[in-house]
Parts: sequence; structure tokens; C-alpha cells
Amino acid sequence: MKKVSVSFALMMLLMFNAFADEGMWLPLLLGNKQADMQKNGMKISAEDIYSANHSSLKDAVVLFGRGCTGEFVSSQGLLLTNHHCGYSFIVSHSTVEADYLTNGFWAENKSAELPCKGLTVTLLVYMQDVTAEVLKGVENVSQAEREKIIERNIGEVAAKVTEGTHYEAVIKPFYYGNQYFMYVNEVFRDVRLVGAPPSNIGKFGGDTDNWMWPRHTGDFSVFRVYANKNNEPADYSPENVPYVPKKHLKINLNGVKEGDFTFVFGYPGTTRQFLTSDAVDFVQNYDDPARIKLRTEILDVYNRAMNNSAAQRLRYASEVASVANGWKKWQGEVRGLKRLDTKNKKIEFENNFTEWAASSSERTKLYGGVLPALKKTYAESQQARLAYIYINEALLASDMMYQALQVSKLANLSKEAKDMEKISAVAENIYKSLKAGFENDYANHRLVDKEIFVRTMSIYYNDFAKNHYDWLVQEFSKSKKQSIEDYFASVYEASFLTNPKQVEKLLAGYKSKNYKKIESDPAVMLCSRIITAFNEKDGAIINNANAATDSLYRVYVAGIMQMDTIKEFYPDANLTLRVAYGNVKSYEPKDGVVYKPYSTIEGIMQKENPDIYDYKVEKKLKQLYSEKDYGRYANEKGEMPVAFIASNHTTGGNSGSPVLDANGDLIGINFDRNWEGTMSDIMYDPSQCRNISLDIRYCLFIIDKFAGAKHLVDEMTIVK
Repeated sequence: MKKVSVSFALMMLLMFNAFADEGMWLPLLLGNKQADMQKNGMKISAEDIYSANHSSLKDAVVLFGRGCTGEFVSSQGLLLTNHHCGYSFIVSHSTVEADYLTNGFWAENKSAELPCKGLTVTLLVYMQDVTAEVLKGVENVSQAEREKIIERNIGEVAAKVTEGTHYEAVIKPFYYGNQYFMYVNEVFRDVRLVGAPPSNIGKFGGDTDNWMWPRHTGDFSVFRVYANKNNEPADYSPENVPYVPKKHLKINLNGVKEGDFTFVFGYPGTTRQFLTSDAVDFVQNYDDPARIKLRTEILDVYNRAMNNSAAQRLRYASEVASVANGWKKWQGEVRGLKRLDTKNKKIEFENNFTEWAASSSERTKLYGGVLPALKKTYAESQQARLAYIYINEALLASDMMYQALQVSKLANLSKEAKDMEKISAVAENIYKSLKAGFENDYANHRLVDKEIFVRTMSIYYNDFAKNHYDWLVQEFSKSKKQSIEDYFASVYEASFLTNPKQVEKLLAGYKSKNYKKIESDPAVMLCSRIITAFNEKDGAIINNANAATDSLYRVYVAGIMQMDTIKEFYPDANLTLRVAYGNVKSYEPKDGVVYKPYSTIEGIMQKENPDIYDYKVEKKLKQLYSEKDYGRYANEKGEMPVAFIASNHTTGGNSGSPVLDANGDLIGINFDRNWEGTMSDIMYDPSQCRNISLDIRYCLFIIDKFAGAKHLVDEMTIVK
């Protein structure tokens, strides 16, 4: 047998032995981590955190909407999450006359709480390892057949456990399909807005401070979950009553100090810790830079528009928040990956994996070809994957092109003319959407949307398409326009989608024969040709590459886990309930600079700038500060804490997650990561990676002292 080098052992420690604060652990298997958690300061048991047999902390934690976390803080279904998680619902209830986004909203009683159409809250009942059932019959079959068998098995297992119940079951793969877990849930559909601070508190610092430390953002909002008389999920009804959870979190006002044990309980979205060096190279040098460049242009247009009027600021607030979040995160990610020399570290590990695989004929047979195959797949699919990125970030950046995509689908349906009722319904929905847009200051929006379209599509052409799609080069040449910007501007101006009268003529009372006029529209033609060209040239490549990489990573990860049978590996995040634990910790972002682990209201006043919207401070907050009227929410020094940092491993989806102390009491609401640690989705760095949380004392201070909504605090269980 070939001797494995010492460097291999060192790299194993470096690459895949989780650091003390690294990891997103499955609550069902938390017993394996209990000793380490208690060693680090935890005073409760794993059973207190997750139990399928009695009430536990998991009964107080929910998936909020489709990508955030929330937590119950009262026996009456009162729920806390982030302000940015509730943002779109706050906006939906806001008007210029009743601007809850700017001024805040606080329901005086339950009858004043506002229903949030489309918002769901998902509560885990129990989870179960169903690997054996899902993988039954997949031995010695092709990859395509394997996928069919797994899909069938998942459907059967999920149907069996939910039959005759109001439960819903989700089965997800872990470790790239080496393991499967089932999550049996209750999904609540009657969720109401209870309270939200003004944006100058809930989004203080705005996009400037996003991902940065120190933070001074009161990033929270308050909702309530309603159920039927049997305490079960139900559609919205005035007859519904507040949901009574099996468990709600106690709130500890003692606060935090350096070194305190903390853990985050929530629904992290996506991590990619097993990526190979080729994948890292693509993220670092192609994927993230392309997205950053395009979103820089979009944000520049939006921000100039928002400075024009309060109406425009309100109109684009949600879009800007969404666009800016990824834009800034990717910048930090690229910086972090380069600083850690991630690509080269991955290469070193892969070299040692290859050496390990070659040390026996059996390993060579199983794992010897996996890394070369992954390298080949990434190389062959790179341009196709870039095409996908540019379509998502550029083509659909403007409202006009999004609508062009919708009406092109309508035209295709019309050609078939098989279901006129469906065709009419589609046409009516598109017409309603466009009409609503026309009625909302469309003259100004048209200018904004046109500029976004021209600028993003010009980047798409210059940076990618002109070297990838000959037909588009030819179209530009035939147009006789002096610049590509002029070409795209002419497409926008000529489209019926930007003309209210033509939209009404074609779509109101829609007739299937109108598809010919739709198809001849310049914007529709451009959109259709781009999509068609992508599907013909790139779509199959991406689909095949994704299928190949999924299959290859399954083998690769299985090999990694075989190399180290002692280590406990945590699975990549996939929007399922996880526990991450660590400690309150300061850090050094650069030479000569140390960030302490908490911030106070003092920093809000230091940042105040009336000329910059993100740094305007509410008059009442300044008064409370001036009088030092912090009530029972001040710390032992008399300061008003705002936020704190800890070494818990978090990612997107953890927004709104409860941050708990050693006793399992609520001490904060997770809302961000630090910019220096955004590469933690791919590679964790214990010296730099920190999660940022709202101090629960500031949350309650705003509710009680600022908003005068003490009745909400009175619902909660306070310990000190």
C-alpha cells in the first residue's frame, strides 16, 4: 500500500476539521455535539433544544416566509423576525398617506393587526432520517434512473406520513445525496403585521452599513400567527385566533459580554463548503465580479431616482434593498476568498485526496476519476454558466423585459389556441400588472426602467454576448446605430409594452390572433431570441453539467468522509433547521484595528447626518438618548446596547434567527454577518467570521420606550 504523506494529514486538519465555531448542525443529531457545547458554556441539554417527544426550543423557531427565520416570544403567537424579513409586507401596507415604512407601525390591539397576504410561517413538528427508504432500489442503475427512483421514493414516503393529517412533509438531500432527511411541518397561512419601527431605526445605516461592523440597526419587526379554533393552520379568517405554540422563548435582559456562550437556531439557506478549486475560481473571478458590475449600474440608477422624491423612494425601497444585499455580500466574498488563498488551499487538498485515492486499487476505482471529471465539467460549462448569470442579472433587470418574457409566453400559448380560457386569464393578469404600473407615476418610472435596461444590456453585450452570440452582433450591425447603447434604447422606445394605449389595445379583451403583433414587437423579439439562443446553445450544457456535478460531488464527499471516519461533518445549509454555536467575540479586521463585540446608542448619535437618509435619527430617539431614559433595558454601565457579534456560523436564511444564551433564553435576533466573513459560505475563518445580532434589549426598548407599545412587551416572558 502506498504511504500517505504527512502533508495530507496537515491538510485534513486545515481543510475539513471544523473550527471550534464552525458548523451548522442538525438538531436531531445534536446529542453528538452536546459535550462540546457544554464544554463551551452551554447549561442545557440537546434534548432541551430538539425533542420529538416533548416541547423544546425547536417548537419556538419557524421558517418565516420563504427565506428567513422567526421565533415565538409569547403564548399568543407573537413572533419576532428582522425588519428586512418583514420589509415587503411593511411596504405592501404603506402608502404615501400612511407610510408605515418611514414612520413605523404599531397595532394598538389585535383587531388592528394587518393581514399579510401570501406570507406563511412554517413550524417543524419532527424530522427523521429516511436515507434507507429514499435510496431503496438505486444500486447498480444509471444516474437518470437513480433520480427517477429517488423522486418516486420521496413522493411515497412523504405521502405516507402526511396522509389524513394537516401536516406537510419535505425531504431534502444532504451531503450531495449521500443522506436524506424528512421534515414534517405545520404551515400557517394567517400571519399579521403587529409592529415595525421606522426605517430610520429598522434600516439605520442602510446599504452603507449593510454587512459591516459596528452596526446600529434596529433590525426587527413583529408579527402574530393565527390559527383556527383547534390551534391548527388555516387560511385567513376574522374568526381565527392567536396561535398557542408549544414553546415560546423567554427573554433574558442580562445581556452579553466577551466570551459568553451563544447559539443560533434557524434556517440557513446555502453554503458550499465542499467546492473544488475550479468552482472557487469561477466564483471568485467570473461569477461574483459579473454580478457586482451589473448591480452597481442598477443601484446607481435606483439611488438617483430615490433622491428625487418621497414617492420614488418608497417605490424603489424594496428593490434597492434586494439588489444591494447580494451586491455588497459578493464584494466581501471575493475579498475573503482571495485573502484566504482559498483556491490554492483547495488545490493542495485535492492533491492529497488524489494521493489517498491512489493508495489502494479499490479507492482508485471508486474515487480516482472524480476530481478530473469535475475539472472537465467545470471547464466545458464555464461559458454556459456565464450566459445564465448574465440573463438573470441583465436581461430581467428591467420591468419592460420581464413583461416581454411574459407576453412572449402568452404568444406561444395563443399559437396553440387549445385553452382559450387559460389564454384569456394569462392575458388579463399581464394587462392588470402593466396597467397598475402605468398608474403609478409611470412617466418617471419609464425613464428609470429604460436606463436600467440600456445600461445592463449594454454590459451584457460588451462583456459577454458579442463573443458568444453571432446573431446579436449581426442585429446590432443591421440596426445602423452608432453605439450599442443607442441600439438598446431604440428597442425600448419602440416596444408597445411602454405605451399604455397600445397595451390596452392588444391585451384588454385579448384575442388569440393578437399574438402576431406581440411577436413582432422589438423587445419581445429580442427577449425571445436571447432566451432561444440560450436554450439552444447553453441550456443543455448547464443541465448536463449540473447533473454531472451533483453526481460527482456525491462521490467526492463520500470519499472525503471515508478519509476521516473520526470527524463529524456538518452538511451544507439547505434552508433546513440548524444549530450553530460559538461565543461572543471581538475581532481584528486589519492591522492595528480591534472591534469590540457590542455597539450602543452612542454610535447612532455619532453617525447621525440629517443630509443622508440612511443616517437620519428619529427625534424621539434623540430625546430618549438625551435623557438617558433607557428603563430596565440599559446595561450595567448605564449604556443602551444596540447590537453584538459572536462566532456563530450563519448565512442567508439565518436572518431573524433567535440568538440564545447558555440557558436557551433569547438575547438577540441575528440579522447579518460581518463583511470580512462573507466567504464563510465557502471557507470559514475563525479569526474573521462573525454573526451580527440585534441585542434584544434594544428591540424591547424601541417597542416599549420609543413606540409606547408596552402591551407587546407585557405578553413576553422576561427573565433577569
